[in-house]
Amino acid sequence: MSGILSILSISLGALIAAALLATLVYFYIRDITQKKHAILRNYPIVGHLRYFFENLGEYFRQYFFLNDREEMPFNRATRAWIYRLAKKEGGAIGFGSTYKLQEPGALIFVNAPFPVLEEERQPTPPLIIGEGFCATPYIARSIFNISGMSFGAISKPAVQALSRGAAEAGCWLDTGEGGLSPYHLEGACDLIMQIGTAKYGLRDAKGNFSPEKLRALAAHDTVRAFEVKLSQGAKPGKGGVLLGAKVTAEIAAIRNIPVGQDSLSPNRHYDIGNIDELLDFVERVRDLSGKPVGIKTAIGGWHFSNELCEAVLRRGLTSAPDFLVIDGGEGGTGAAPQALADHMGLSIDEALPRVADALYASGLKERVRLIASGKLVTSARVAWALACGADFVNSARGFMFSLGCVQALRCHTNSCPTGVTTHDPRLQRGLVVEEKYLRVANYCRAVNAEVDMLAHSCGLVHAREFRREHVRIVQPSGRSEALSSLYPYPPRT
Repeated sequence: MSGILSILSISLGALIAAALLATLVYFYIRDITQKKHAILRNYPIVGHLRYFFENLGEYFRQYFFLNDREEMPFNRATRAWIYRLAKKEGGAIGFGSTYKLQEPGALIFVNAPFPVLEEERQPTPPLIIGEGFCATPYIARSIFNISGMSFGAISKPAVQALSRGAAEAGCWLDTGEGGLSPYHLEGACDLIMQIGTAKYGLRDAKGNFSPEKLRALAAHDTVRAFEVKLSQGAKPGKGGVLLGAKVTAEIAAIRNIPVGQDSLSPNRHYDIGNIDELLDFVERVRDLSGKPVGIKTAIGGWHFSNELCEAVLRRGLTSAPDFLVIDGGEGGTGAAPQALADHMGLSIDEALPRVADALYASGLKERVRLIASGKLVTSARVAWALACGADFVNSARGFMFSLGCVQALRCHTNSCPTGVTTHDPRLQRGLVVEEKYLRVANYCRAVNAEVDMLAHSCGLVHAREFRREHVRIVQPSGRSEALSSLYPYPPRT
C-alpha cells in the first residue's frame, strides 16, 4: 500500500513539475515573441518582476521606506492624527513634534503671553448664509464641513456614514455633482446640493436643466443650499469622470444616464459662458428654490474674483452668490488626468487670500460667505484658512480617512480595499455604517475643538476672531513672516 502511495506521490509531483515547466515555456515563448514590451522581449519571464515591483512600489514606500512626514498626498503623521481623532483617542503626542518648523511654508501661530482663560472662552458663533436675500437662509453651525463627494465616486455605506455623522456633529454634507441620493437624506443632516456641469439630478431627458426637478429637491427641508460648480481644484477645465464600472443601475437612475457607460461631465456649463450668465443662473436657482446659492471654483488668477465683484457691484447685491467655495489646486478627486492634477490651478495657499482680498476691497465680504477647500484636513490648516478670510472650511479626503481610507490610491478602479470608493458588495462589507458614522462625527467635533484651542492660545475668545496677524509663514530663508505682511489687507475701494 505504501509503495502505491509512493508511486502516486511521485507521479503527482512529476505532473506538477511538467505543468510548471509547460507554463514557463509558454510564458517564455510569449514574452520573447511579443513586440510591446522591450524588457519582456529581452528578459523573458524574469522581466515580469519589474512590473510586479513597479505596481507595488507605492505600497512598499507607504509602509516601509518613507518616514512619517514624507509621503504624498498625505503623510503618515497626518493620517494617523486623523485616525486618532476619529477614534476619540485624542491628538496628544509625546517627546516633541516631528513637524519641521524651519521648513518653507511651515505654519506658526502667534501665541499670546496671556491666553484666554477657560471661563472667558466663548463658543464659536454660527453664521447665516443668504440672510435677507432668500426666503430660507441657512444657519451654519460648524466651521469644518464635508466637501462634495458624489454617490458613485463613493459607495452607498460611505454616503450613509457621512450623512449620519454630519447630523451627529452638526456640520453640512455637500452632495457632490452626482445628484441627491436616498443615502444623503438618510441621516437627516444639513445638505448642500451641488449643481455640476452635467446637471445630474436636475436634468431632463435631454440633459438640460429642469426647474421642476430643482423645485422638487428644494422641497426637502434638509437641502439647505445649492452650489453651482464651475470647476474643482484637482482638474480645472475638466468635467467629472465616473468610469462605467461604477455606473450601477441605481446611480444611473439618480443621474439620468445609461447604465455601465462612462459618466463624463462637460468641462463647463453649456448655459453659463461668462460672469453675467453665471450670476443670472445663481439668481434663477435662488428664485426657484428660495434657498441660498453659491459658486464653487478653482482659481487660476485674479480676473475671475475681480470681475465677479465688479459685476455684483454693477448689478446690485441681490445678484451676488450667497457663498463662494474656493478649491485649491491640491484638491483631490476620484479620477483626473495627471497633467491637470499636477499643474492646473493655484494652490489654496495663494488663491484663498487673493479671493478674500477681492471681497474685502469691494465691500462684499459680509454679503458673500467664503469657504475654503483643498487639502485642509488639520486644525492648523483650518485655523490658517480662517485667518486668511475664510468663514468655513470644507474637507473631503479628511473625512474619507475618518471612514477608514488608507490612501491605497485606487479610487478610480472600483477596488478600494476599505469600501469607501467601490461598489463591490464584498469590499463594501468592510465599511460598517454603525461604527464609521461615529468616527465621522468625532473627527469633525475634534477639529472644531482644536481650532478653538488654537484661537484661545492666540488670545482670542473664539475662532472667528482669527486675523492674518495671528499666523506666520516660514520663508525659504528659514525665517518666518507674518501672513498680514505677505498679504496685507487691501483698502476698500
